[in-house]
Amino acid sequence: MTHRTFRRTRRLLATTIGVGVLVTGVAAASPAAAAPAAVSCTSAKAGLAAKLKKDITAALAGRAGTVAVGLYDRSTNTTCTLRASTAFDSASVVKVTVLSALLWDAQKTKRGLTARERTLATAMITKSDNASTTALWNQLGLTKIRGFLAAAKMTQTKPGANGYWGLTQITVTDEQKLLGLLTARNAVLLDSSRAYVLRLMGQVVASQRWGTPYGKPANVTLQVKNGWLSRATNGWRVHSLGTFKGGGHDYQITVLTQGNSTMNYGIATIQGVAKVIHRDLAAS
Repeated sequence: MTHRTFRRTRRLLATTIGVGVLVTGVAAASPAAAAPAAVSCTSAKAGLAAKLKKDITAALAGRAGTVAVGLYDRSTNTTCTLRASTAFDSASVVKVTVLSALLWDAQKTKRGLTARERTLATAMITKSDNASTTALWNQLGLTKIRGFLAAAKMTQTKPGANGYWGLTQITVTDEQKLLGLLTARNAVLLDSSRAYVLRLMGQVVASQRWGTPYGKPANVTLQVKNGWLSRATNGWRVHSLGTFKGGGHDYQITVLTQGNSTMNYGIATIQGVAKVIHRDLAAS
């Protein structure tokens, strides 16, 4: 690859990772559907695990591509997983990790974020702004990012090389660990840091509130961060992280997908899963 071609490829990748416009319509399923999903659920609530397993499996029946799912509800001690350790390119969901790492690093010197950092963080989370993410990623550097991942015990997450933060390798297991840190007291992130991340995730622009919030009851509050990226292999990566509280439940959902024919096909897959999870928890 020539230097000119490399630069052109890098620019294209940079404009593709994490940015896009949500359009209407959903592509039809491609003929090559994934193997039947092996969803695993446990719960302290009688009958809930079996219902979630059945309904998540049904929601994914016939869907093309690779899908990984994580659910944890503190209120009923319910957990569901599917392909929890399968690695995906992060796209923009890594932005929650970037902000968490920034706050974790600031905590060590007992400083608040600067006005510049707050401006960048707000754009990064609420609008999924890539330039802001690059600025914060570069400011932190891989040593601090890896330091946060170690502190958070996100051992399956591998930061993207050469500044390609959107190619960070993530898993459902680690994303659920991160959401757990944000939604309950812990020794890694101060309460003020957790509240700051969740506040921004609660202010994501309307056009990016698809995915895991789909079908949530009206009395349930939400925080969300999504990511989307198309590459030459494995089609579209479309991901959604969400935290939810209300109606007697306190839960978090991660859905990671790849091999989607279009962005909207991935969104539809995620929303099919989210809809049955919200419904089953609300009914329990």
